Amino acid sequence: MVFFCVYAASCFVAVGKLFSTLFNTDYIYMMILGALFVVAYTFVGGFLAESASDFMQGIVMFLALTVVLIVGTIKAGGISAIIENARNIPGFLEFFGVAQPKVVDGVQQVTQAGTPLFGEAGNYGFLVIISTLSWGLGYFGMPQVLLKFMAIHNPNELKRSRRIATIWCAISLVAAVCIGIIGRVLYPDVFLTYSAAENIFILLSSKFFFPLLAGIIMAGILAATISSSDSYLLIAASAFSKNIYHGILKKDASDKQVLYMSRVMLIIIAVIAMLIALDEDSVIFTVVAFAWAGFGATFGPIMLFALFWKRVNRAGAVAGMVAGGATVFIWKLLIRPLGRYLDIYELLPAFIISCLAIVIVSLCTAPPSKEIQEEFEKVKNYM
Repeated sequence: MVFFCVYAASCFVAVGKLFSTLFNTDYIYMMILGALFVVAYTFVGGFLAESASDFMQGIVMFLALTVVLIVGTIKAGGISAIIENARNIPGFLEFFGVAQPKVVDGVQQVTQAGTPLFGEAGNYGFLVIISTLSWGLGYFGMPQVLLKFMAIHNPNELKRSRRIATIWCAISLVAAVCIGIIGRVLYPDVFLTYSAAENIFILLSSKFFFPLLAGIIMAGILAATISSSDSYLLIAASAFSKNIYHGILKKDASDKQVLYMSRVMLIIIAVIAMLIALDEDSVIFTVVAFAWAGFGATFGPIMLFALFWKRVNRAGAVAGMVAGGATVFIWKLLIRPLGRYLDIYELLPAFIISCLAIVIVSLCTAPPSKEIQEEFEKVKNYM
């Protein structure tokens, strides 16, 4: 629930930036308006509405990304012109290099001609590479991703859904990066802070297309936002109402009472997320990175151990989740700021510590019951 609040906040920040940029209005009012819209249809529709809307929103996102990418490439003078411009940025296209913008008080400096200034290329060290690759570990613990696979009607469709998900990720991530590079080519002297730079898709859409079409394309941002935020709100609210309220606090609760509590928690979580999202200068990527690490380190290791190690038990699972989640906070807030060799994305050390906690505690406590081990073997043989 803690990390879902952070995740939902990143979505509300995106909504606020979208509408405040489009209509030149106050960010906070637009953020709250977008959040209320998401809460309203999630409140009424539940999981079925969320799943159906995710499918339609995914189509809008896909079309928006590909259309802006194609038109942007043409406007920028073709692929060769884009590559040449990127090559002129020191370190940008080097495999182990990284561009170093000249920044003063968080704002990149530009020449009188409007050309952004860069310093000498930096280098990606071994720790930075490992730290960045650790992003992939997060997928094992994402409830909003795993839940869709768990809810599938026919297990035989899992292979198809896996292929669709992989292809979608590849296309969307490549398109998003390329759109950022195109924006740098066409409008090098706008959005000179990390926070403002996330508005480049909005600018390109409004410049490339007439208003009606631009509105449809920019709906892709809204689609991406609400397709994520509704998942976060619904899963977190359901987890509390079923696992804590029904499972611990009121075991004799009726389905109607559980539904009522789920809706109450949905509103509470949304309010907390809106409070987190009040900062207009929030960088969406930074907010998402923290929540991604939290889910990946808390749930990822135990998901893997539950599938591939028969000896893991309840105590080990709890120890791994607590150790992983706590390490994310400790590493992010206390250890990583020390810099140098400790400046590693918090997901990597938290994931490792969670794995160690699962193994050590499981081996030091009683093994799972015979029924659980038999179920493990049954599932293993089925797979």
